[in-house]
Amino acid sequence: MNENTPIPEINQLVIQAQEAFLVFKQANAKQRADFMHRVADEIEALGPELIATAQSETNLPEARLNGEKARTAFQWRSYADALTNSNILPVQIDTSNPDRTPPKPDIRKTYVGVGVVVVFGASNFPFAFSTAGGDTASAIAAGCSVIFKSHSGHPETSKIMAGAIERAIQKTGLPSNLFAAIATDGVVGGQHLVKHHLVKAVGFTGSTQGGRALFDIASQRPEPIPVFAEMGSVNPVVLLPERLAAAAEEVANQYAQSLTLGVGQFCTNPGIFIAPNDRALPRFLTTLQAQITQAPSAPMLHSGIAASYHKNKADLLAQDGVEVLAEVPATTPETHGNATIATVSAQAFLGNPKLSEEVFGPFGLIVTYDSPQELLAITQRLEGQLTATLLAEPAELAANRELVAALADKSGRVLFNGFPTGVEVCGAMQHGGPYPAATDSRFTSVGPDAIKRFARPVSYQNFPDEVLPDELKNANPLGIWRTVNGTLTKAGL
Repeated sequence: MNENTPIPEINQLVIQAQEAFLVFKQANAKQRADFMHRVADEIEALGPELIATAQSETNLPEARLNGEKARTAFQWRSYADALTNSNILPVQIDTSNPDRTPPKPDIRKTYVGVGVVVVFGASNFPFAFSTAGGDTASAIAAGCSVIFKSHSGHPETSKIMAGAIERAIQKTGLPSNLFAAIATDGVVGGQHLVKHHLVKAVGFTGSTQGGRALFDIASQRPEPIPVFAEMGSVNPVVLLPERLAAAAEEVANQYAQSLTLGVGQFCTNPGIFIAPNDRALPRFLTTLQAQITQAPSAPMLHSGIAASYHKNKADLLAQDGVEVLAEVPATTPETHGNATIATVSAQAFLGNPKLSEEVFGPFGLIVTYDSPQELLAITQRLEGQLTATLLAEPAELAANRELVAALADKSGRVLFNGFPTGVEVCGAMQHGGPYPAATDSRFTSVGPDAIKRFARPVSYQNFPDEVLPDELKNANPLGIWRTVNGTLTKAGL
């Protein structure tokens, strides 16, 4: 559907998605996994047109897009494998004991898809967090149908990726409305989707303002539904004194590379760097200054993001106590993002909440502290984050357990002597965090655990074996891991 799709047609689309869900919910984990591998095949088969289209719409380089395409296919495969090779949606069986007083019933628990899921595409990852991205893949894995709202920043790319999913549906004989991509005019169409009574969950990656708006709409429905939104984060990096003294230049180089990677357009971009104000700090700042001034100015994803970057950066630089340390000369078009580093004291930072707000792009704020107490106060002032990083010598790490705990309280992923740009797709990954990093810190949007967002548990008590879902039957015909009377096993009963 195009950007002018009227509300009645959106309503019909939701009804069709519900009908597809009622069919797809009968598919077992193995059947869903087989379909997901077919989607991955179709994505991998997409030719140069996909990359060329995405380049023209997002300004992202070819190498980055090829890597993201591979990651997208891998997400579908890894989530599919998690359905059949792991206990990602845990099946639990507690068999009966008629001799107990009172008699113990036979109870078996599985997970089913929640229903129709609406997914909103992100601007900064046109493949991995968009049409065929992790939200779509995890909702399908859970047994849901998906209506995808395309991002206006890459509409043609979205159509190509949607075609891959649609071909996989056709080749496997699944309902054609299991997946649908739609582009709506402004926010009205998206709001209508979230309000629709047949929609049961929402996936979103984007701004805090956008995610919170969808959350509020969903919570005010007669039947509230969950919105799993991954939103804003400044991803603080904390540098301790011994690490600064031992590796000032190395840390500065690493930080500059992380901050400017992809023109700073990553949700894990390290926007705040907290450093000790001691005699080694000038070495760090001098090296960082040199790296930033030499950073190339490149076009951002689209003009809207560039305009927001320049406005938000200017607003922050206008705050009391903030001084520019280094800036790439703004001689390039306004559509480009010129890297900038500013500094501010801990005292000024603690007194101004504006300084902890995200500036999406290659902008970093260095906050200098004078004591461990001041450092702890800074970390406690921060809002919820996707990541927090601690740069320290091993002995410092052991001596700062309270700081580590404070960073863990504020973030979904805590890094030691590394930088957060780059999110591995694996079972142990947590990509989420306390609000406003996400609307529900219990879940991740990356890794197989993302599937759990769109599934709900159902228990069957004293059911005949032949009527049970395949994963609960005595013989375990799917050959999956199950917890039977407290023991994890693949054996039948």
